[in-house]
Formats: sequence, C-alpha cells, structure tokens
Amino acid sequence: MGNTRKYDEDAVLRARVLLLGSGRLDLREELGAYRVLAEVSPRAYLPKLVGALLLTGYRTTVPGAELPLYAEAVDAARRIEAGAQNRLELLRRALGAYERKLFALGRRAEGRAVCEEMHALDGTGRLAYVLAEEGRHREAAEIHRRERTAGPGSPAWGVYELTAELSAAGLHEEAAEAFARTVDAGRRRAAEKGTPPPDLAWELVHHARLLEDAGRPAEGAATRREALDVVARLAERGEPGDPVDALWATLFVLSGRSDEPAASPEAPMPPFGVHGVQWSPDVREAYREDIPTLEAEAARHAAAGALSQLYAVHRRLTLRAAHFGHSHGTAGLLRPRFDEGVALARRLEDTATALPQALTDRAMFLVATGHHAQAHADLAEATALLGDPPIVTRT
Repeated sequence: MGNTRKYDEDAVLRARVLLLGSGRLDLREELGAYRVLAEVSPRAYLPKLVGALLLTGYRTTVPGAELPLYAEAVDAARRIEAGAQNRLELLRRALGAYERKLFALGRRAEGRAVCEEMHALDGTGRLAYVLAEEGRHREAAEIHRRERTAGPGSPAWGVYELTAELSAAGLHEEAAEAFARTVDAGRRRAAEKGTPPPDLAWELVHHARLLEDAGRPAEGAATRREALDVVARLAERGEPGDPVDALWATLFVLSGRSDEPAASPEAPMPPFGVHGVQWSPDVREAYREDIPTLEAEAARHAAAGALSQLYAVHRRLTLRAAHFGHSHGTAGLLRPRFDEGVALARRLEDTATALPQALTDRAMFLVATGHHAQAHADLAEATALLGDPPIVTRT
C-alpha cells in the first residue's frame, strides 16, 4: 500500500512561491517555508531547514527560544538520509549547539547524553571535557589517548588535555612520559631555528612538576634548570612585546587544580588543561561567579593577618584572572596580581613552598608577555630557593 500521508498542498505551493520570489525573505519566513517543504521533499530541504533553525537560534533574542530551535534542528538533521554528503556535519553542528544550551541551563545529564551521541558518530565532540568536569578522569584520559593515537600530527593542545587527565587520574608516570614528547618537539624547534620558542619555557616548568609528581625529583630539578637556561636565551634575544599566550594561561590555570575542590557529577569543576572555549557554559560561569566569594574570603584573611591563607586565596583569584583575562589584552592588569603574590609570599614565615611558586608563576607570565630578562631574574631566584644547582651562563 502506498504512502497515504496528506500534505497541505496550498501551504506547499505558498512555500515554493515564497522561496522562488524575487524579494528578500526574512529568516522567519524562510524558516517557515523550509519547515513545510522538508515534509514533502526531505532530501532537498531538510539540510536547509537545519541551517535555518541553527541560524535562528543563534540570532534570537526571545527568552527560552533557543533550546526548542536547537532540538528541532537535531531532529531534522537525524532525518537526513544516511549517506547524504553533509549529513554528518549538519548533525554535528546541531548536536553541538543543543548540548551547549543544555549545559548553559544546568541540564547536565541531558547535555552529557547529547555529547555521547556526538562522540558515537565519529569520535568527536566534547565528551572527554564533560567527563573531566564530572571527575571521571580515567574515562576522559582514555578518549584523549585514542584521539592522540588517531592523529599523530595533533597540536600541543591534545597533549595538554591528555596529560592533564592522566595526572588527575593518578597516572603520573604516563603523564610525564606523554608530556615529554611535547617538550622534545619544542627542543627540536629550538635546535632548528637556533633560538627557543617561548612556550618551551613554561612547558619545561610544567614537565618538571609532572616528573616530581611521578617520583622523579632529580629529573624534575634538571628540567627546571633547563627552563632557566631557555629563559636566559630568550632574554639574550630581546623583548618582543606584551601579548598574553593562551597556552601559558592554560598550563597556569592547570597548576592550580589541586587547590580547587575535586570534581564530581553533583559539583562539576572546569576541565583543567583544556582551552576555556571548550569548558561547559555552566562550569565556566560557576568558576567566574566564585570570584566575589574568594574576594570576600581574601578580605577576611587580610583583616585577620592570616597571610598563608591569604596567599592561597590570592593565587586562586590570580588563576581566574588569567583564565578570563588572557585573551582580552589585559596583560597590564594581570601584572599587579603576580607582583602582589610574590610580595605576599615574601612576608610568610615559611616561604619554602610559596615563594618559589609565586616567583615561578610571575616568571612564566613574564615570558608569556615577552619580558624575558625580568622572567629570568624571578626563575633564577626560584631555582636557587628550591636548591637546584645553578646553570652556568654561556659566554
């Protein structure tokens, strides 16, 4: 028996005439026409409907309108016939918009389910980041591990993400070994060009931490000394300016993970080691909204003269400032925070941990902003405080 589904032929005719007309349609009219025609000519109009729904969702200013538009886009994309040229890309776009809106509304379980669907499509999407936000670090690490295996030419971001999750899962030896490959790539670039890239400095500092976490303190100290040598070579090259590097900011924020509450499905935390654009909207806003609470806590510690607690809270605030400010030309606003961190650390009775940390933090910020001579002075002092033998400067 044939298909007996009935269509409103007048509506179909009006939609065709509307699209064929010479006048410019507004998006609402175009969307309405595609909704009608997608029912009678799905092969031709479902892809157009998905695009119009997504564009309408991006542009709408009507409260609450985005989510149903994105849900409709997902439904339309799923209905595109299997094997159609752009089906996968359209479905990926629709699922991505839908899950981000779900997370923005705090509907994490639904958002995670959408991420799982996207990951099942072709292994892409934000599932690893969402798992990390909920403290499921081994699962996130396994996804990153598979992605690295599939893409040997992947950029540094992939290694940052993988090693962050390996470390969070307690797989410190594997994290150190994986990050060593990125450091080796930086060394090769330095050898080829005759001068080290700035990111090699903070990658060496981060690798030193990973080596120490893996129970290899002597190698960590040697790596830190190598970082000092790299900064000395950068200082010889000159001062290029004041940009703030996103790679530096990502590793700096990652360095503060142990001072934050542990992540769980009930209380998600940022996926440290991941560029901020990949954080779920609810997690990003919670990280931002925590700032006034930390500022009030810092004020209480300052009033009580509790310098150790004040230093710890100040560093958490500095990490947030770096995360939210690195891409907005705020290097001049960040510098006083690092200066204050060093000043606080010098006032502590026991400076054995805090002062090397504060000096290293400021040194890497200075490298990221092109102030290499000042960075070298800070890192040299930090290295001496940690008891690492000094580097003999080349003539």
